[in-house]
Amino acid sequence: MPVVIRHAEPGDIEAIKAIYDQPTIFANTLQLPYQPVASWQRLFNAGGGFYNLVAEMEGKVVGQLGLQVCQNPRRRHVAELGMGVLEEFQGQGVGSALLRAALEMADNWLNIRRMELTVYSSNEVAIALYERFGFEVEAELADFAFQYGNYVSALIMARINSGSV
Repeated sequence: MPVVIRHAEPGDIEAIKAIYDQPTIFANTLQLPYQPVASWQRLFNAGGGFYNLVAEMEGKVVGQLGLQVCQNPRRRHVAELGMGVLEEFQGQGVGSALLRAALEMADNWLNIRRMELTVYSSNEVAIALYERFGFEVEAELADFAFQYGNYVSALIMARINSGSV
């Protein structure tokens, strides 16, 4: 099944919420469980420099990636990203397709030199994905977030645009 990447539309809010309602997704992001649909409206009101991509397979939204270009004039060459993929579609190339599209847009159209992200140290699958796309660990943050009653560490990863995706 081919993965189609496109910009998210307001009609995608329910599907995006469904992605982040899954336990393995909210556990590996800073999202909280049981968020109302209205809270996801912020993705469509994020202002300048935010790009909201979704991945579709057979017409169903199965993944989402948010790319935020830093608005500070001295960091406009930097963007941050976060993403999630429906559990039953993980391992099928959805995350790779989203990441590839985001990096192509950042490198070739947004003039982004540095892409940053934060990932929990225990999320080995995500770390491996990011490393395949040229991200490198720059730092580990101890007790970064609270997850399932414990504090967990996170990694700061970054990719410098080398001129090719």
